[in-house]
Amino acid sequence: MTITQLKYVLAVAEHKNFTLAAEKCFVTQPTLSMQIQKIEEELNIQIFDRTKKPIQLTDIGLKIVSQAKNIVNEADRIQDIVEQQKGFIGGEFRLGIIPTIMPTLLPMFLNNFIKKYPKVKLIIEELNTEEIIIKLKNGNLDAAIAATPLEDEKIKEIVLYFEPFVAYIPENNAVFQKKEIEIEDLNINEILLLQDGHCFRDGILNLCKNRNETDLKPFQIESGSFETLIKLADEGLGTTLLPYLHTLDLKDSDKLKLRHFKEPKPAREVSLIYPKSELKIQIIDALRNTISGVVKGAIVFQNVQIVSPLLKK
Repeated sequence: MTITQLKYVLAVAEHKNFTLAAEKCFVTQPTLSMQIQKIEEELNIQIFDRTKKPIQLTDIGLKIVSQAKNIVNEADRIQDIVEQQKGFIGGEFRLGIIPTIMPTLLPMFLNNFIKKYPKVKLIIEELNTEEIIIKLKNGNLDAAIAATPLEDEKIKEIVLYFEPFVAYIPENNAVFQKKEIEIEDLNINEILLLQDGHCFRDGILNLCKNRNETDLKPFQIESGSFETLIKLADEGLGTTLLPYLHTLDLKDSDKLKLRHFKEPKPAREVSLIYPKSELKIQIIDALRNTISGVVKGAIVFQNVQIVSPLLKK
């Protein structure tokens, strides 16, 4: 069997369709099917159950795909080693970023990065944390930027910065009169949250986990947008929490409604995460250095208390 054949197997396992897998591998469907059949004949087993729609892996196929990922990754490392030795920083690099970080961080570093490393072709996807972890493990992402710690033994984390939570308090709220607030000042029943699936939402729930929650609201709304939450708060429908970098772009009139927490300030840890195989580590290091350079001037908070993005049951 060959590395190319194993890549075909991985493509079919991912897309569960021979035609789509062939398109992604830039070969004809008959060619891809023939090469996979050759492996099956060589091993005298069936990797895929073709009678099911979509195509499914057989029990032995699951084990073969798991090993094939390791083999293909290790083969890719050979090219990686050569590029590192030559000092080459280039090629395609797939980066995932969670939605609550993408709008603020990406504009800060992207232009600097592409100017400094013009040979790198960045392919950036906005994904939630769960999707990022799956794609990193499947080899469909090279790295990602997410809130950590994630406590996953197969993923490495390099901390980029700590980003405090900031409360957005409308004028009609009693807490508005305070210059700095504490967690105890928050009423969990008043906090407007991002929709389920956002780790920033889970961080807020963890932050307030010791507060009693009662279902007294005459409505329930969870939005995917901080802007929507801010507008609802302005209508007197509650308060919300924002990541610090998001507050920098608010109108001056809205900044008057921000209330910072007393030290140690609750904050999220933002990291560059990647598989332990460390493929394309030279590009990962270049990303880390670029982001660290631009963030240093934007976030000066030191005394923080990290809030986990993992929702505690």
